[in-house]
Amino acid sequence: MKERLKSWALILLVASSLIQSYFLIYRLPGSDSVLTSETNYVKTESMGQEKKIEKLVFPDKMLIHQGQNKHTVFYPGVAFYDLIFTRLESRSFNSFQRRSIQSADWARIRSENEGMELTFSGGVPVSLLERVMRLTPDSVFQGETINRIWIYIDEKNAKPHALFFSARGDVVYEANQFDMTMEDIRQHVNFGKNAPLYELVDNQYYIPADNLETVQPVVYAGLFTTEQMQRNLFFDPGITRNIQEKDGSQIYTDSKRSLQIKQEQRWMSYTDPSAPGAGGSSSVRDVLAAVDFVNQHGGWDASYQLKMRSSDENRTNVLFQQYYGSYPVLDTPSFRFGTILLEIQQETASVYDRSLLYLKGGEQSSKKVMLPGGEALKKQLEAVAKGKTIRDLTPVYQPELINDGLKLVPEWRITLGDGSVAEIHAVAVTATTSSTPQTQQSQAVKK
Repeated sequence: MKERLKSWALILLVASSLIQSYFLIYRLPGSDSVLTSETNYVKTESMGQEKKIEKLVFPDKMLIHQGQNKHTVFYPGVAFYDLIFTRLESRSFNSFQRRSIQSADWARIRSENEGMELTFSGGVPVSLLERVMRLTPDSVFQGETINRIWIYIDEKNAKPHALFFSARGDVVYEANQFDMTMEDIRQHVNFGKNAPLYELVDNQYYIPADNLETVQPVVYAGLFTTEQMQRNLFFDPGITRNIQEKDGSQIYTDSKRSLQIKQEQRWMSYTDPSAPGAGGSSSVRDVLAAVDFVNQHGGWDASYQLKMRSSDENRTNVLFQQYYGSYPVLDTPSFRFGTILLEIQQETASVYDRSLLYLKGGEQSSKKVMLPGGEALKKQLEAVAKGKTIRDLTPVYQPELINDGLKLVPEWRITLGDGSVAEIHAVAVTATTSSTPQTQQSQAVKK
């Protein structure tokens, strides 16, 4: 009898031990397991904010066409930009018809008709765009990448049109059914009536009729440590070894993955050669995997915009462009900042590059500066272009490191026809300088 009781007691102890082990390994029912394969992303310490893809897809410019060759440009963060885009997100578009890009005189339509034009540099796959807007695409449209949405009123036929332009540049898709009336479109166009006027030059880029008043902030910044990134990127940081490179950079590796830290540039490059190779990738799933990877390995310190770089059957290259207020922050060879870059293979990150600097929130100081406009800007553009075609003109921030912060210097960034870029810098505001108070309409981007 005693032996039988001892046997039952032993069985209970073993069972209790197994149950305790189960809860220690798998936590509580309904929560994520601690165990994970090496191909899955590991949830690590919180370093930055998490974001959903819906907050990373937005137009870089919103062009308001007022007819009679009058135009206005709204940038992200401007109050009317946010209002119009929020309204468009709730509208539905369906029954798409494919047309040739040659089917209409777009320059004439742009100059004569009221409407709104949203541009996405680099383009956005329809399957990602439909996470932001209410689209019901057909099988042909579903596989497209869109770089422009244009909604306008055909004054001659008293009819509204909604067009989605392929990033390939050869076709456009018209939504034959969408829930916007002519009055809806006119109401949105009216938001630009009292805004600064812009001139369309060579049917390529827009310049403000007057100087553009903006701000030059100095923002607080922090620095991720090497130890933080090791803990975030290696399953067992304790087994990593350190290699000193001739250029002064440090490489940490666990024999499979490597993390290169460039202290002078405050930049990190992570590579995982063990990521899946050829086998077929979905660019959309890869982009979503890129968002998840950043969420779990560093997070987001500001507003970022998705920019598709390239994609093939084996890998997808993704860039996330940082914004501060209304303008993107430049990443330059001399000062790496403002972008997060990933290479994704079959939903697994094989390359992850980003700055170790991050914005902590808040400004140390801010002063008004002026971006040139009108005839003065035209003359400077002629001098900079030196006969080359100008493809785009956009305001940006050039970051400069100062003490424990970053100075964000506004400038015009000119993209030339051969792909090269140039800058025109802002000047300090004086009492006699003519200006357009664009910043009075702006607010921080809530993306």
